[in-house]
Amino acid sequence: MGIVDKMFKYIVRRILWIPFLLLGVSSVTFLLCTYGPGDPVQVMLGSKYDPVVAERLRASLGLDRPVVIQYFDYMSGVVRGDFGESLRYRGRSVGSLLASKMWVSFQVNLAAMIVSLTIGLPLGFWIAHKQGTWLDPFSVSITLVLMSIPVMVSIPVVLWGLCLKLDLVPCSGWGGLFDVRIFVPAICMGIPGVAGLARLMRSSTLDVLDQEFIRTAHAKGLGPVSVDYRHVAKNALIPIVTVLSFTLAGMLTTGFITERILGIPGVGDFAIQSIFERDYPVIMAFTIILSTAFVLANLLADVVYSIVDPRIRLN
Repeated sequence: MGIVDKMFKYIVRRILWIPFLLLGVSSVTFLLCTYGPGDPVQVMLGSKYDPVVAERLRASLGLDRPVVIQYFDYMSGVVRGDFGESLRYRGRSVGSLLASKMWVSFQVNLAAMIVSLTIGLPLGFWIAHKQGTWLDPFSVSITLVLMSIPVMVSIPVVLWGLCLKLDLVPCSGWGGLFDVRIFVPAICMGIPGVAGLARLMRSSTLDVLDQEFIRTAHAKGLGPVSVDYRHVAKNALIPIVTVLSFTLAGMLTTGFITERILGIPGVGDFAIQSIFERDYPVIMAFTIILSTAFVLANLLADVVYSIVDPRIRLN
């Protein structure tokens, strides 16, 4: 059986498991939403709450039906691509609300990932080649400090520098991926990624440099640059594949703290507000979409890993 056939069967087998995984995730989430604290009808009526009106509203929303019927009715809509109507934004479909919010979060995370990749990977590769000098422990210490800085600390510092002192960008708001306001969230969210990727790339590069085939390449007379970029870098990037695949899945979301401070209309703050407002259709849709993204990201990581590293076999 050829490699392509094995890979195709592996992908099909993994995809067939996705509905069962999503069924488990969605059922647990639905039960938590239904039997958890809080009443969406009471939240919707607020200070105007009246028991008679509440019962009518509950009946109109279908919340008075048995839980099993509610669940299967909701999931039948999900299969058709219909995530229902938001309880908080009456008349607005959950799909359209999440699509616009997730697109914003995707752009923010894309900018942050570009910062992390373009700085973190070359930095980690360079640090690995400085092992044995004072630059190695110094650089590792700096990355530890950068990884430990929370966004609620980095955002005010970056705003103070770029907004107040240099007057390069507005202090808040959102204008899209190609707007100057993208620099603040990209830097603040990208700094921990730079540190994390630099440490991972350093460790991976050191492992590769200690391999026998690298010494063989040097013994054959290959120059340092040729060995670094044809052999070391190529193999050192293999462990990064797994990290990047899950990063891609996480690009549909972003930190609600970043969004709240900078006034970015992304999905993170929207999801938190939906939880407080007991907007269960939004919570369910967000959980299902995010779970699907991470399952597919895991599949993508396995497939790409087997391609870049022939030693890995898909079973």
